[in-house]
Amino acid sequence: MTEPILPRIRPEIAALPPYRQGKQAGENAFKLSSNENPFDPLPSVVEALAHTAPINRYPDATAGALRARLAERYGVTPDGVHVAAGSVSILQQLILAAASVGDDVIYAWRSFEAYPSLPLVAGATGIPVPLTDGARHDLPAMADAVTDRTRAIIVCTPNNPTGPIITSAEFADFIARVPADCLVILDEAYAEFVTAEDAVDGLAERIFEAYPNVVVLRTFSKAYGLAGLRVGYAIGHPRVLDGARSTGIPLSVTSAAEHAAIASLDAEDELLARVAEVVARRTLLVDGLRAQGWDVPDAQGNFVWLPTGDATEQAAAAFDAADLIVRPFAGDGIRVSVGEHESIERVLRTAATLR
Repeated sequence: MTEPILPRIRPEIAALPPYRQGKQAGENAFKLSSNENPFDPLPSVVEALAHTAPINRYPDATAGALRARLAERYGVTPDGVHVAAGSVSILQQLILAAASVGDDVIYAWRSFEAYPSLPLVAGATGIPVPLTDGARHDLPAMADAVTDRTRAIIVCTPNNPTGPIITSAEFADFIARVPADCLVILDEAYAEFVTAEDAVDGLAERIFEAYPNVVVLRTFSKAYGLAGLRVGYAIGHPRVLDGARSTGIPLSVTSAAEHAAIASLDAEDELLARVAEVVARRTLLVDGLRAQGWDVPDAQGNFVWLPTGDATEQAAAAFDAADLIVRPFAGDGIRVSVGEHESIERVLRTAATLR
C-alpha cells in the first residue's frame, strides 16, 4: 500500500518526544507519579462546581472574577494577574512571547520535564545548566550562561523533580546579575509545601515589583487539589503579561475551573491543613529513606527524589511490582510523590530492597 504524502513538519518538532504523563495506577496501586494532591476535593469546592455556568456557554475569556480575587490578594491590579490552563500553559505563552529563532532560553537541568520543549517549539535554543551536587540550581552558572542572545531564564523552586529550594539571598544575587530586559520566570508551583525559612517567595517578597522582568508562577493543581481542572496564574508587570495573553489560546480556562479556584481560595484554611499533613508524610518518607542510606536531597515539594542513576529502570520496576506507580527519569533517578498515608510504609519497604 502506497504511503500517503503528508504535510511537512519541522524536523526538530518531529524529533521531539511528546510530554509523558505519569503512569496511571491500577485498582489496588498507589499513584505516586504525578505530584497530585491525594485528598478528595472539599465539599465546598464540589458544590461550587455544581453552580458553574451552563456548558453550552463560553467561559469568561479573561477569568475576570478569579483575576480580581488574586489581584486583591496580592495587592496588584487585575492586569497584573494572568490566568491560564495550568502554569505550564503560561510558561509556554511567555516563552513564545519572548524568544524566537536565534534566541536562547536558560533553565536548570534536571528540572521540570517540559522545559526543554518550550524554547524548541518557539524556534529558540534551550541552554540547560547542570544542577549542583546537592541537586540544586547552580544560579551562578546560570548567570554566567547569559549572553546577548538570552531572552528568558526559567528558575524552578522547589525544583521539580529533585526537591531543593532557592534561598532569598541566592535569588537576590542571581537577579542582580541578569540584564533588566531578560525575562526571568520564577516557577513556584510547589510553594505551599515549602517549610524552609530562607526560601525565596516571589509573591511575599514582591520580587515582581522590584524587578519588573520577573514573573512569578503559581498553580491550583498541587496544594489546592485541582489538577484535573487545569488552572494556574502568574503575577507580574502588566505589559509582560500582555505578551502571554497575546500568545495564549483564547477561552482556555473553563468556568468550572474558575469557580473551583475561587472556592478553593475561600476554603484555604482547610486546604492548608491538608498541605500540613502532606508535609508531615513527606518528613516520614525522607527520614525513613535516609535511615536506609538513600542520599535524598532536601525535599520541599510534595515529592522526594531517589538518585538511582543507571539503576533507575530496575528500581522503577521494583516499585511497579509493589503496586507503587512512581516517575522514573532514565539514567538519573526516581521521583516519588507524597500520597496516601498508607503508601508511606509500602514505599519504604520497597526502597529498602533496593539498597
